[in-house]
Amino acid sequence: MRNPSSLGAKLVLILTAVGLVGSIALTALLAALIIPSFNQLETKSIDAHVERTRAALSDFASKVEGAVRDYGDWTSSYEYMARPNREFERESFSPLAMANLNVDGMAYIGNDGRIAIVRWRDAVRNVDRPDQRAAFAAALTQTDFRRFLGAKSSGSYYLRLGRELAAIGVAKVRRSDGTGAPRGYVLMARRITSKALSDVLQLPATLDLDVAPDANMITAARATMRIAVPIRGSDGRAVASAAFTVPRDISVLGQRMLWLAVAGSTLLLLVVLAMLRRMITTLVLRPLARVESHMQVVRTSGSLGLLPDEVRKDEIGSLGNSFNAMLQQLKDLRERLEVQSFALGKSESAVAVMHNVRNALNPISTILSQGIAQAPPIDRSVLDRAMAELATDDVPGPRRAKLIAFVTAALDAEKRDRDARRQELQIGREAMSHVLEIIGAQQSAAHERPALEPCDVTEIIAKNATIARYSGAVSIAFSFPAHPCRVLASRIILSQVIGNLFSNAADAIAATGTASGCITVTIEHVGDTARIAIRDDGEGFAADQTPTLFQRGFSTRQHKSGGLGLHWCANSMNAMGGGLKLESAGPGRGAVAVLTLELAEAAGLERAA
Repeated sequence: MRNPSSLGAKLVLILTAVGLVGSIALTALLAALIIPSFNQLETKSIDAHVERTRAALSDFASKVEGAVRDYGDWTSSYEYMARPNREFERESFSPLAMANLNVDGMAYIGNDGRIAIVRWRDAVRNVDRPDQRAAFAAALTQTDFRRFLGAKSSGSYYLRLGRELAAIGVAKVRRSDGTGAPRGYVLMARRITSKALSDVLQLPATLDLDVAPDANMITAARATMRIAVPIRGSDGRAVASAAFTVPRDISVLGQRMLWLAVAGSTLLLLVVLAMLRRMITTLVLRPLARVESHMQVVRTSGSLGLLPDEVRKDEIGSLGNSFNAMLQQLKDLRERLEVQSFALGKSESAVAVMHNVRNALNPISTILSQGIAQAPPIDRSVLDRAMAELATDDVPGPRRAKLIAFVTAALDAEKRDRDARRQELQIGREAMSHVLEIIGAQQSAAHERPALEPCDVTEIIAKNATIARYSGAVSIAFSFPAHPCRVLASRIILSQVIGNLFSNAADAIAATGTASGCITVTIEHVGDTARIAIRDDGEGFAADQTPTLFQRGFSTRQHKSGGLGLHWCANSMNAMGGGLKLESAGPGRGAVAVLTLELAEAAGLERAA
């Protein structure tokens, strides 16, 4: 997060956004699934409570109806409605009879609405209550029982009497066998209390006489719910309500389950996102950071070292392999470019030397060309005739004087020509000295010690081992140390020396006629120098043959020509301040090439001192 533009920061933001969106979506999904289901369960629970309440009220009224039906289908009641008498009233309408029937009020009413008899007893004292009887009688006169019962023989309803509620059972008065035209109606009343209703419902319930809704009334709070069930009278309208409060266990359970599911799902989502982030960091970001760090090291140091091997078969492993292949290719190209630059430098140096030599030889060529093309200053035959003529005695004086003048002039011309030639030869000698100086300077530069720098000999050995392993038809196993060893040398020259020694070792192994061999390289620190031993199990050589191996142009392979040769390798090692020697226990017993070079750390300490 310290770098908002980094891949890790973007990944954190993306995962955070995914987590938030996922949590919101998961919460909405769970709410859409859980809340309606628990609401439906709560609705069913409410319906069950309502049905139980209705069943309890209906059962309470049915019991009163069952008791009154016995009085309705009774011949004594039928005869009483025709001829009322005190004896029937005393036996069947007394407070004791009402107590035995467990009713609080009774009445006989004619078909015309006339009340034959009505009573209401005090349940505590078991005596008649005139006030309640009057209220009961007034309520009965306002009820149309013909319309209430219709074709039925009996029925029940609830009646409010002041602050009390009673279940009313009503039956038509007929003979015991059910025959005869009904002569009126018999009614029984049984008071219902909140305690009785609570006992039946097995939960705290109250009879609310002030609230009489025509439909079920449900008042929901956060943790409880109040249910009011209407209690209907003879006309179907509510006269009171049975109210009770029940806990909203299902709703609370649904809410708790919702929050638990949301919390658990969110926690699981966070854990999954955290694990996903950790896995992405481990599998992607860290390898990419390792590649980036290695690239920074390569850019800073300039050394094209390979990325440490990590066995992976996924895209990151393929990226690492491709990166290493690219680095190896760049490294090979750099070394090849350095070798080519070295060769090109030598070639350009040689061209420059030849150009200088040519420029220095031009005066000599010109002098020689002019000397060859220049005619003699005087004809020799003419001079010889003049000399012969002067040798005779009969030459007249004037003629002799002319001949002497001619000869003198010829000798002077010859002397001038000789002096000119001497001067031109002097110039040519100076030009030749210049040429010799140019050639000598080039030879001196060629024999100068090459520029040395710290280099890892283990890396050079590994590179040349890889090349030599696939350079021939023989399978060669290489063994060399893994730890770095920095020596003071010319990396290009040392790489060519080691490559030539590996090539010679491979040829020696192939000469044994076997299809495989082994080359082992060991590095030892001896004081301030590194001793590098290259051992092979090839054909070897005799001990007395060692000096011959370093002769210029010598080779034990008659089918090969060219190459650097051990002579060049030895000279190169000497030029770098090291050495090269060959050892063998004899033919068929392999050979050892020993290189010695100064350690870079020791050279640095000496320079610092």
